[in-house]
Amino acid sequence: MTQTLSGQEWLTAPAPRALLAALKARGSIVRFVGGCVRDALAGRQVQDIDIATADPPAVVMDLLKAAGIKAIPTGLDHGTVTAVVQGRPFEVTTLRRDVETTGRHARVAFTEDWEADAARRDFTLNAIYCDPDGTLYDPTGGIADLAAGRVRFVGNASRRIEEDYLRILRFFRIYAHFGRAPADADALWACRQHVKGLAILSAERVAHELLRLLAAPDPAATLRLMLQADVLPAVLPEAADLDRLAALARIDGADIVPVRRLSAAFGISPRAANVVAVRLKLSNKDRRRLLAAAAAAIGPDPDVATVRATLYRNGVEAFVDQVYLRWAEAGGRAGERRFPALLAIANEWSPPRFPLSGDDVLALGFERGPKIGELLSEVERWWMDGGFVAGREECVARLRALVA
Repeated sequence: MTQTLSGQEWLTAPAPRALLAALKARGSIVRFVGGCVRDALAGRQVQDIDIATADPPAVVMDLLKAAGIKAIPTGLDHGTVTAVVQGRPFEVTTLRRDVETTGRHARVAFTEDWEADAARRDFTLNAIYCDPDGTLYDPTGGIADLAAGRVRFVGNASRRIEEDYLRILRFFRIYAHFGRAPADADALWACRQHVKGLAILSAERVAHELLRLLAAPDPAATLRLMLQADVLPAVLPEAADLDRLAALARIDGADIVPVRRLSAAFGISPRAANVVAVRLKLSNKDRRRLLAAAAAAIGPDPDVATVRATLYRNGVEAFVDQVYLRWAEAGGRAGERRFPALLAIANEWSPPRFPLSGDDVLALGFERGPKIGELLSEVERWWMDGGFVAGREECVARLRALVA
């Protein structure tokens, strides 16, 4: 029985339709594939749209250029061209089969065989193709697996992992978002057997998969599965308290921040945060957030003045992260009142701007140097202790008094 995908706006949107028209100009078969088809079938929002074609990359480039579409040769050796339509990128990949694999990078040969292309993909639920009219092509049984919550490797699980060791982490990431217990026994066995292969992966790729996994509704359950398969100690040995992560996932609701959840997995420790950030080679933005959350320490029951001082020193983002982490550390109970109250203060109060600058000290006849910073810090502490209410004139007066 032929199955179809209907009611999908992305199937008929102007950008993908224009791209399909360009790629089919010579009569080639072109299909959507991978995450976009999987997510649509699961009733989830489609993000990235990937397209498969039998045409080799050089032909794809020519077709795109003939249609006036920007074509970027992002991975010609592996058959991938990025097409930019109306400012949106689409990956167009030629059907292929593996010739040689090294555990991370494969040498491929292009083919016109859709079955061969499906056979080299990672999981059955990622090997579902969709014609432009919505007709589904499912050579590996991915539709049934997706419906049942089975995350299953295409063909032999061990062989798929040997082709690319990153698939170990991809298995757990996909399982966290789409899987239902019990996890596929063959997949778990293969992941455990090849755990040493994770050592050849770049830290950036490991971090990417971990953060995407942590965005799942209940990441702690999957991390426990990784622990049982000896995978978690290989990529995040600091993750010693998964109960705290589970508690955080219960309370953060729609405010899911993967970096915050990463912190919950190993604890509120500036030292551990720095070790993890360095080893995973986190982006500067993620590293700053991880370290700031660990540094923005708050007591068990701070008063409003202390909360405002912490918000001013560390910023709202770091303070909110710290509150969530402390709440999770306390068990993440829904009936707690103190932690929601702290979050309410952060949402309602905007830290003011300190009204003085170095120019104010220079205006009193001081030369540039460390003394300027010392005087400003002294006035700022006085201003904070007073509840941030003193205006510019009062702060200048305090500065003059210090100088005198």
